[in-house]
Amino acid sequence: MLFFFAVLLLIATFSSKMSARFGVPGLVIFLALGMIFGSDGFKLIQFDDPVLAQQIAIACMIIILFEGGFSTKKELLRLAFRPAFSLATLGIMVTAVTLGLLSHLLIGLPRESAILIGAIVSSTDAAAVFAIFRNKRIEPKTAATIEVESASNDPMAIILTITIISFMQGEITSWQLFLGQLLWQILAGLSIGYLLGKTAPHLINRIKLDSGGFYYVLILSLCFLSYGLADELNTNGFLAVFIAGCYIGNAEFVYKQSITRFIEGLSTFSQVVLFLMLGLLVFPSNLLQNWQHGIIIAVILTFIARPVAVFLCTIFWKYSLKEKLFICWGGIKGAVPIVLATYPYVEGLEGGSYYFNVVFFVVLLSALIQGSSIDLVAKKLGLLAGSKTRNPFSFELIALQETQSELLEYSVDKGSWLVNHSLQDIPWPQDSLVTAIVRQEEIITPRGDTVIKAQDLLFILLKNDYQEELLDLLDGTDGQNEREGYSCQP
Repeated sequence: MLFFFAVLLLIATFSSKMSARFGVPGLVIFLALGMIFGSDGFKLIQFDDPVLAQQIAIACMIIILFEGGFSTKKELLRLAFRPAFSLATLGIMVTAVTLGLLSHLLIGLPRESAILIGAIVSSTDAAAVFAIFRNKRIEPKTAATIEVESASNDPMAIILTITIISFMQGEITSWQLFLGQLLWQILAGLSIGYLLGKTAPHLINRIKLDSGGFYYVLILSLCFLSYGLADELNTNGFLAVFIAGCYIGNAEFVYKQSITRFIEGLSTFSQVVLFLMLGLLVFPSNLLQNWQHGIIIAVILTFIARPVAVFLCTIFWKYSLKEKLFICWGGIKGAVPIVLATYPYVEGLEGGSYYFNVVFFVVLLSALIQGSSIDLVAKKLGLLAGSKTRNPFSFELIALQETQSELLEYSVDKGSWLVNHSLQDIPWPQDSLVTAIVRQEEIITPRGDTVIKAQDLLFILLKNDYQEELLDLLDGTDGQNEREGYSCQP
């Protein structure tokens, strides 16, 4: 079995290139591979244990959500935090209730069951959104809104799903208790994530470990600690994980660049394992038994529930009709709904397999149709400005203790005043040095007479105290304008 699993991982890795070439989200390919290798396909890997699947899925989701928070930069939060947060909280509830009530009326599902399905499929997939947007130039505010929403709405969907299941099982006997439990899950999860997120960078900076490898162990332990502590206090660990990751990722600490790459790699591995496992868990023959309900729910979700949530939650912010329509179409579904679909079965709810099959079908349609057409929709709406330039090189400043320096990466736009100026003619701040220039996929050794060209990527080493002065110089402003195109590596 281990041999076939290794082969499956290899195929999934190489298939990612096909995913990028044909515009099909990777999760669709990984799910398909799981189904092909699974019990209803070639039967090379027998896997039909929802309980074990949920336990593995929780571990994977902890890492994925932590990385989602870790990679959500404060620049994005400043640009679109309020509308994105509204979509990630109120939008989840509106989507769940709208989809649930319409499913109840059109399909005849029991009201509680219909709303539970609505809660399960209400969140958007951060992995799919980030993968699609990574190489695309979408209108900044619109892209930021979708990215921040997709990174932060999973905890709310998880909280809502678990609370509704508890209500259906009779553990919560009144709506007042339901709302109280929901409030506790949110507030306590936020508090635990905030405390660990603010404490962790100080711990990392002061512990001074002898080997860089132990910093990976430390960050992973902090990730699982945030979930475990919340779980011990009977609150939502996923929300705590995301908030902790968000605060840690936006702090400065030693070995950060290497830790970032470690977290990204671990998150990618977790996503692949999660999708492959969920593909192995599903039986395509059972999936097709409920295809009618799956199509109806997917149509309601895409064309009614999601638009209602988007238009309601963005009413107080200035978005054009085209931007709102794109945000509606950008609500791609992914791993979290499928994982949540195992909860009714594991908790012993009647029709547990029905929830899983219907949700799986809905996610598959969403990822395949919306994920594959997102470029076309953005282009038709006039929100696609082309593809981003991909830098094939990476430079890092790695230290096992705090330094007073950082490595800044700056992309020179065509309209920048730096173009056609030599390095020696630019009044660089004190203690700063251009260490490398990337031009057309080649590394140029910088010299005094080296002339800067448009689309150059500059790597500049400087003291922390001179960062603002350098950014003002590069932007050619007094520092009041918003800065884009650079990133700092401590």
